[in-house]
Amino acid sequence: MPGVISDTGTTKKRKRLDTGQATDNTRNGKTRRTEKSAPSSASLGEEILLLESQILESRRHYNKITSLQAYCQDHTAHGERSLTAAVALCRVFCRLMAMGNMSKSRQASDNETTIVQWLRIQYESYKVTLLHLLAAADPGMQSTALTLIMRSLKEEFESLNLASENNWREGTFASLVSIVAGSSVADVVREELVEKYLQPYDDVRYYGLLCFSDLYDYTPLEVVTDNVIFILSTFDPDLASKSTLDSFYMSENRQTKDKLSNLAMHRKLAQELWLKILKSDLTKSQRKSILNMMAHQVAPWFNRLEFLMDFLTDSFDAGGSMSLAALSGLFHLMQEKNLDYPQFYHKLYSLLSPEILHSKHRSRFFRLLDTFLASTHLPAVLVASFIKRLARLALNAPPSGIVVVIPWIYNLLRNHPTCTFMIHRKPEYSAALTPEGMDDPFDMNETDPMETNAIESSLWEIHTLQSHYHPNVATIANIISAPFTKHAYNLEDFLDHTYLQMLGTELSKEIKKPPVVEYEIPKKVFFQNGYAPEKDSLLVRLWDFS
Repeated sequence: MPGVISDTGTTKKRKRLDTGQATDNTRNGKTRRTEKSAPSSASLGEEILLLESQILESRRHYNKITSLQAYCQDHTAHGERSLTAAVALCRVFCRLMAMGNMSKSRQASDNETTIVQWLRIQYESYKVTLLHLLAAADPGMQSTALTLIMRSLKEEFESLNLASENNWREGTFASLVSIVAGSSVADVVREELVEKYLQPYDDVRYYGLLCFSDLYDYTPLEVVTDNVIFILSTFDPDLASKSTLDSFYMSENRQTKDKLSNLAMHRKLAQELWLKILKSDLTKSQRKSILNMMAHQVAPWFNRLEFLMDFLTDSFDAGGSMSLAALSGLFHLMQEKNLDYPQFYHKLYSLLSPEILHSKHRSRFFRLLDTFLASTHLPAVLVASFIKRLARLALNAPPSGIVVVIPWIYNLLRNHPTCTFMIHRKPEYSAALTPEGMDDPFDMNETDPMETNAIESSLWEIHTLQSHYHPNVATIANIISAPFTKHAYNLEDFLDHTYLQMLGTELSKEIKKPPVVEYEIPKKVFFQNGYAPEKDSLLVRLWDFS
């Protein structure tokens, strides 16, 4: 049988403290626990949800809003906890506004009025915190802040009847627009603002255009201009011609709805905003960006296209690729919007300079030139000037530029048969042509394409190019002399050729017969009198051997 275990000091049970003693020790800070473990994220989330439910349960817990505010404001150190608190506060304030707990009443007591004022102060502080979150460095935090701000504003305007134009233009929404137009917000958040609010809701777009226009009045910074252009460029072009405007984010009154449903008002606001941008001191990249989207993103919002003329003309005067982009915008407005611009082909003709065939924008220029001169209703005198001038420029152009000019001339001659007289015209005094030459009636220095007399000239330049040193150029130049059996050449097959590619093509060809380098094999390099019956060569006569 097992023996009895003696009650020694080492086996004594620990004496349990009574409740009173434990409470006293806790108050005096004499507990045996020396370290306090940090609360987990799950416990913090549960604590925030508990605070939210307590606030909505009774007025006695309204003071706990300040605890959630403290969590929300600490977004630099605890981003996840801050967002959780921000979402909880959004639900709290939206519920309080929906229940009327934040609305002022004439019959309310002084105590009730004080509570309402305190809640509104806390709500304003919460919106300021959301704006700080919107300007934070994390795009995810910015996106959440944007959603919470718009959700809070919707409930505020509808429950508190604050949906006035001044509140849109001077309140939290105006601050949101200012931050989004700044440099701290990611482009993803700007796209979200357009896709979720500005594009689908007509009232948000209306007041958004107003706020962007107001913002541009006192902060015309380069970064603001970049971001405003980016936002406007993401608009659907169909919005400018939308038949019905009846999608509203807020519940508007009838008078306000009539104004927000007016498409002419929307276009007027967008036009004013674009004009402020166009009249500002734009950088080269900003001007190019606007020109590239002129036809599809800018022009549809203008009620009067004449307002774009100064900008397009100034852009053309900048030269280079800017001139091409400006002419492209002008041509679209002329073709689609019936804009009257008589000087268009004068401007286009002035771009035909010797540098154009050497430029890196050569391919783009010929694509646009092919579009501009595609109409068969253009005067033959005008078309002949373009043909003749480019043929003259081809004489000093690189081979990669010549192989584009000749098919382009071929296509124009096919579309304008009247100009084919330029390839069949012979001089009147052919006997005196070789010794004396002839005067070309074409005036290369004339800037007006209708006054160059090109139609009276001939394409002798193409005949000269048929003897070009590069075999590809000589071959393609012969198509002008051959019968015009081909309907048209596809310019895309010739636009992207470079001199290096053409040289590589020639070097990679298989040589069937070796070329003849010398037609007569000399016996000696230098000939002296007495050694050869021939006369001394020019090299020997010029070389001094003494």
